[in-house]
Parts: sequence; C-alpha cells; structure tokens
Amino acid sequence: MDFLPSLPTLLAFAAATLLLAATPGPDMTLSISRSLAQGRKAALFVVVGTSLGIVVHTMLVAFGISALITASPTAFLILKTGGAAYLFWLALQAIRFGSKLTVAKVEEQKGTALSNISSGFWVNLLNPKVIIFFMTFLPQFVSAGDPAVTQKLLFLGLCFILIGMPVNAGVVFAADWLASWLQNNRKVLRGMDYTFAGVFSIFAAKILLTQAR
Repeated sequence: MDFLPSLPTLLAFAAATLLLAATPGPDMTLSISRSLAQGRKAALFVVVGTSLGIVVHTMLVAFGISALITASPTAFLILKTGGAAYLFWLALQAIRFGSKLTVAKVEEQKGTALSNISSGFWVNLLNPKVIIFFMTFLPQFVSAGDPAVTQKLLFLGLCFILIGMPVNAGVVFAADWLASWLQNNRKVLRGMDYTFAGVFSIFAAKILLTQAR
C-alpha cells in the first residue's frame, strides 16, 4: 500500500493533529457556543460540517500539490520552505498572544441539521488560517520524489478528520463544563500554547535541516 506513510511519519502527524484539534480555534468556539445554545445534537452537526470543510481543503491540497510537483519540484521545495517559516510564525504567535476562548451562552433560534452543518462547513472552508495551514502543514509529510504523493496527502487528510472528529465531539459533550473550566484556567491554555509552539517549531526545523542536506 504505497499510500501509507512510514510509521514514524504517521505517528508524528497523528501527534501534531491531536494537538491542533485540542487547541481552541473558531471551530471549537462555534461547537461550544452551539452546544450551549441549541444542545449537543446541533453542535454535533456543526462538527460534521467542519469535517466536510477539511475534506475540501484536503482535496485541494492533494491535487494542487501533486500538480505543483509535476510542474516544478523546485516550486514544491519553495512551498515547503515557506511552510516551515509559517510553522515558526504560528509557534511565535502562540507564545506571544496565546489561545483565546470566549464563549457566551446566547439563546438562539433552533437551527436545522442542514443549517448547523453549513455553519461548521463554512467556518472551516473560509478561514484563511485553515487554508494556509493545510497548504503548509500537509506537504511537510511527503517528498517531491514520491510517486504516491497524491494518495498520501489524501490519506493524511482522512487521518486528520478521523483524529479530529472524536476530539471535537468530546468538546461538544463537555461544552458546559469545558467552556467555564478553560476560561478560568488560563495556565492550562498557556501550557497548550507552549506545547503547540514547541511541536511545530520541531516540524519547521526538521524540514529546513532536511533541505539543507
């Protein structure tokens, strides 16, 4: 099965994905807000929507990166180098500004399943940080000379969803307690920030050192 990355690569990707899924962002904020306002069922539909948004990003990256490699391996190298710089920047931003999670329990009119899925879908699809992140994160785990690069990128995107969905679902079921606890325990958020920064700095340094050889 050529589409399977090596075990070390897969473990590194899974660890990074788990950390990213656990870090508060627009998708987590929306899920918690919807859970508090409309209930868990509505929030779970939001999680489905955010995952569908990731499917689209995965498809775009997988086929777009493959085309880029075919057209110019040098351009792919430049993209990965830029990706490493972006990961360093994310690490710096995490340390400087930290994670923010501000959720207010606002009563909203009950939405349909489709409207909640749509909300989750668009919050991920149109988030510039998600777009840039996927363009720079996934390519770190493939090489330009790999003939199965498209399949590997699709597989990694699927892994991203399979790892992230249980985390997001867990957030939904613990929304009431989690929102209050995280906002009252800023040291935990700061610990997540430093862990996030450390992991992505390692990824960035790894790709830069590999290219240097």
